[in-house]
Amino acid sequence: MNFAPMKPLLELAEEKGIAYGAFVTVSYDSALAAIEAGSELNTPVIFITGTDCCDLMGGFAGTVETVKRAAANTTVPIALHLDHCRTYEECVQAINAGYSSVMIDGSSLPFEENIALTRKVVEYAHPLGITVEGELGKLIGEEGNLIVKGPEGAQTDPDEAAEFAERTGVDCLAVSIGTQHGAYVAAPHLNIERLKKIHEVVKVPLVLHGGSGTPVEQVQDSIRNGIRKINVATDVLTTMIKTYTNLSTQEGFKYNTAIYPKVKDAMKEFIKGKMLDFCFRK
Repeated sequence: MNFAPMKPLLELAEEKGIAYGAFVTVSYDSALAAIEAGSELNTPVIFITGTDCCDLMGGFAGTVETVKRAAANTTVPIALHLDHCRTYEECVQAINAGYSSVMIDGSSLPFEENIALTRKVVEYAHPLGITVEGELGKLIGEEGNLIVKGPEGAQTDPDEAAEFAERTGVDCLAVSIGTQHGAYVAAPHLNIERLKKIHEVVKVPLVLHGGSGTPVEQVQDSIRNGIRKINVATDVLTTMIKTYTNLSTQEGFKYNTAIYPKVKDAMKEFIKGKMLDFCFRK
């Protein structure tokens, strides 16, 4: 099988006024959980993997093979997306391994350098039919091996976003409007007015990172104002760990393979809930 390009999925979300979730995968079980969720709801599945996630599955090629095995019996579109890649070389490696989408994250670079790096990836990816996501603005918190602290977090400027999208040719753009990577200490307050301005001037679908822990009312407000993909990583991994922990405290618990389907099913139900939230189907 070949993975679906992400661009038409986000364009469909734009037409429908909804968003699709992009869920982290670190193993066959976590991939299967999301695929079963999407299959039961007849909803496309977008996977996000940082290079740290890929390391757990045997690199880019191992990740592609793991997700393909999990998706062997599904009929819904499956996109495999490299998240927060910092180098052109790793984007190329992921594409050549079979990824259908890559994010080149030059948000830590000066504006012109970010444009140049992102454009370089676009020029390699587009002739192959690969979707490219760029990023402008910074989210505080932790994403894999990347750590951004408070003062460095900067929300996306609408005019710069319009120029960036036009000059790079990206298919979608991740924006910073008040979310963060990782777990929140206090509930976020999304800057919806800033998002509205960005959506007015940027002609490609917008992406929200830091979907874990963000109140559903704020998430749905962001969807109404242009967000078409929402990344969810921390909450998926937290569901996995909490389920293991809860099972281990039950009377008569035994460490055996019977725990794995239960953990997978817990992740599936969590992901189904997010899919329904993002499509306004609850």
